[in-house]
Amino acid sequence: MTLHPEIARFLASLPAPPEGPLDPATMRAADEAHVAPLDERLPLHAVDDVTAKTAVGEVPVRIYTPVEADTYGVLVYFHGGAFFLGSLETHDHVARSLAEETGLKVVSVGYRLAPEAAFPAGLDDCYAVVRWAAEEGTGLAWDGTTLAVAGDSSGGTFAAAVAARAHDDGFDRITHQILYYPSLDLDFDVDRYPSLRENAVGYGLETAGLKPFNAFYLDSGADPADPLVSPVKRADLTGLPPALVVTAEHDPMRDEGELYGERLREAGVEATVSRYEGAGHGFVQHFSWIPEYHAVFAETRDFLGRG
Repeated sequence: MTLHPEIARFLASLPAPPEGPLDPATMRAADEAHVAPLDERLPLHAVDDVTAKTAVGEVPVRIYTPVEADTYGVLVYFHGGAFFLGSLETHDHVARSLAEETGLKVVSVGYRLAPEAAFPAGLDDCYAVVRWAAEEGTGLAWDGTTLAVAGDSSGGTFAAAVAARAHDDGFDRITHQILYYPSLDLDFDVDRYPSLRENAVGYGLETAGLKPFNAFYLDSGADPADPLVSPVKRADLTGLPPALVVTAEHDPMRDEGELYGERLREAGVEATVSRYEGAGHGFVQHFSWIPEYHAVFAETRDFLGRG
């Protein structure tokens, strides 16, 4: 299937990227400038900014309560942005849609970003907030059942790594992992996966951009050979929580996500791999207003309901 016409039209309208090295501050400001005003956002019962006091320090989180209830399942969400972009604000609409569709209380994590924070600071924040959510469950009105982790792009990297780290630590409370077009192999050799060549140019995220976009993270000490950096390199996937792996047809990283799902199934883990046709990388963040892509939230709800 060709790229969805609405996505193609948007990409054609974008100016050429500026030449020279990437500037995190400028790029972050540009992202924040596109955040919708508060009165235009999806209304929920409550949205609260709080500070999670964790084993690694204080981490800002935003808690989304979909409706008034006595107790809730909890989903901890990690935003994407190549480990140096993204915030509670830029992905606020994703977290709101997750809360509305799943009925879970969503905890979005404002983890530390590269290059200011060296590896594994961001990952540590994400893992610590999951532990905090379980340990402070009464404060969240957690019902003690569903405790899911979810993330898009580099947030999907963190979701997979957090699930693995929890398993290794004997922390067995995570019930589901949800990975939206995850970055699971930070070795960007173009011959590793066919999708790196098939989707190299013209679909938004381009293969040539993967190295410079992830350089801030890798240069901060993240080793692509480390399974906590490249979760697809983990040798033993047995015992991990059930997974929903969402990929995009026209994403250079499509194949690594689908390989991860296949390897999970081979290890005896329940794993659903769902490819969205006509979509490119980032469609959950940027194009979920298109009905066929907004369906990803209903698919997430149904996946969580099977647990």
